[in-house]
Amino acid sequence: MGLVIPLYDTIPSRRFPYVTYVLIALNVLVFLYQIGLGPLEAHAIIGRWGFTPAEITASLSGSGFDPRVMLTLFTAIFIHGGLIHIGGNMLYLHIFGNNVEDAMGSARFIVFYILIGVAANLAQVVVAPGSGVPGVGASGAIAGVLGAYVLLYPRAGVVTLIPVFFFPIFVTIPALVILGFWFVIQLFQGSVTLVSGTAGAGGVAFWVHAAGFTLGAVLITFFRKKELTAGRSWL
Repeated sequence: MGLVIPLYDTIPSRRFPYVTYVLIALNVLVFLYQIGLGPLEAHAIIGRWGFTPAEITASLSGSGFDPRVMLTLFTAIFIHGGLIHIGGNMLYLHIFGNNVEDAMGSARFIVFYILIGVAANLAQVVVAPGSGVPGVGASGAIAGVLGAYVLLYPRAGVVTLIPVFFFPIFVTIPALVILGFWFVIQLFQGSVTLVSGTAGAGGVAFWVHAAGFTLGAVLITFFRKKELTAGRSWL
């Protein structure tokens, strides 16, 4: 979000979000393990267990299917490249994951999260099939959570911090506005990388975000439990 930082939403959960907090804990534990190994070993983990589009392409093209390479589409979801990377992702999962889990139930939520995380990573393979840069992070799966959230609770308030000349301003913004704007930015930036030929050059994987958000918005229809979301005034 850049200088726009969501802090919390205004929707209380009906049930304790076990899966959301387990996912946050797993990501944090993996990150602590990475940094505990030192910079060189941490980088080696990213290279081995992050997904590399060129390797995925080779594995799917008939040159030799490699189960370990395909597994990285999953393992990459739990690996992060730095403190800001994991901090931003876990903040968004904390704010929006609990309500989406509430609407689905815990079992459906974990399937939803992993399915979209893997599919969003595949989107990066599609737009940059020859890239040798490993991709890591939970942002594709979390983008799916955002896509689901914006359809479930479009009028929910999101309390947001906007720093203005070193002075913090707190405003409440409808979820449709703040998350819709985020999605438009991902599409725009992703289009820029395609036009410039830098989609596989590393950095922020905008198409992972855009694909995850779109899939989350589409699949929420099938994953939501209507009895858990019926009657809420912000729908």
